[in-house]
Amino acid sequence: MCLLRLSALGDVTHVLPLVHTLRRAWPDVALTWIIGKGEQRLLEGLPGVEFIVHDKKSGREGMRALRRELAGRDFDALLLMQLALRANLLSRAVRARRRIGYDRARSKELHGLFVNERIPAIADGHVLDVLGAFARPLGLHQDRIEWSLPVPADAREWAHAQWPDDGRPTLVVSPCSSHPLRNWSAERNAAVAAHAVAQGWRVVLCGGRSQLERDTADAILARAGVPLLDLVGKDTLKQLPALLERADLVMTPDSGPTHIANAMGTKVLGLHAATDPARSGPYSDRRYCVDRYDEAARLYLRRPASALRWGTKIEREGVMDLVSVDDAIGAFERYRADHPR
Repeated sequence: MCLLRLSALGDVTHVLPLVHTLRRAWPDVALTWIIGKGEQRLLEGLPGVEFIVHDKKSGREGMRALRRELAGRDFDALLLMQLALRANLLSRAVRARRRIGYDRARSKELHGLFVNERIPAIADGHVLDVLGAFARPLGLHQDRIEWSLPVPADAREWAHAQWPDDGRPTLVVSPCSSHPLRNWSAERNAAVAAHAVAQGWRVVLCGGRSQLERDTADAILARAGVPLLDLVGKDTLKQLPALLERADLVMTPDSGPTHIANAMGTKVLGLHAATDPARSGPYSDRRYCVDRYDEAARLYLRRPASALRWGTKIEREGVMDLVSVDDAIGAFERYRADHPR
């Protein structure tokens, strides 16, 4: 069986329960997953899965390379779990009798031309549930959510070396997503960090190595006025899950760390206005999310969120300003009330 889902970090994390559903039903099934470079680094070591890495920037040469790698291979089924035209075109390299794709309502970018079966229509629902529906045409039902994100022992050792086990609760702030218009301002991140420190919490900044993430972290550090532990750019994709696992709470916009933290069992203070937390918030527990998506829909699209097509993003300049500091502090205090020390 071949899975095609290239990106992103959060979405490939959402595919994990489906992989475990397939392997529970058919322990000997040969699973091949065509995936992006960074996403493969996150999932490296996942048992029973052969990864074929495709660089999305490789263009036609990358497509030809995939075709050469798959030459002579036939699959019983292809699960085409990405709607982008690039992924649809890439799927032509996969020879499969059954080509399973999204339902008609979700299809776009000529997706229907590349599949011969579809998952059942789901009116609404979280991304994970929609991806889990790819089991249904195979006669399976994803009735159990198992993450089992592969985290090596040395990654956990690194994470445990970053701060002492001294009993202080820890808030990890991951301020940047891959979509800048989903990001909250440095000033507001700093205000919540300062509030958490005032309550006796340790605050840790994490993020990748991009200039935006470095600049955002520097701005938060400058404005917080309290000591923060700066780990931005210091971890790897294999160490990130271990780092988020150590946190009591993770504050982040709609981003890969939202879903990685959730998969590791850590609660998430999600910041949502550009995207719908019911669709793309932390799957297991959204009690500590700030939800201004409906307000954004009414302000920018002149319609309530209930009238929007599934997956509509409101990535507009200033949309995240709808999330106030008081909103986030209120979510933080809800967590504290539910988890007294």
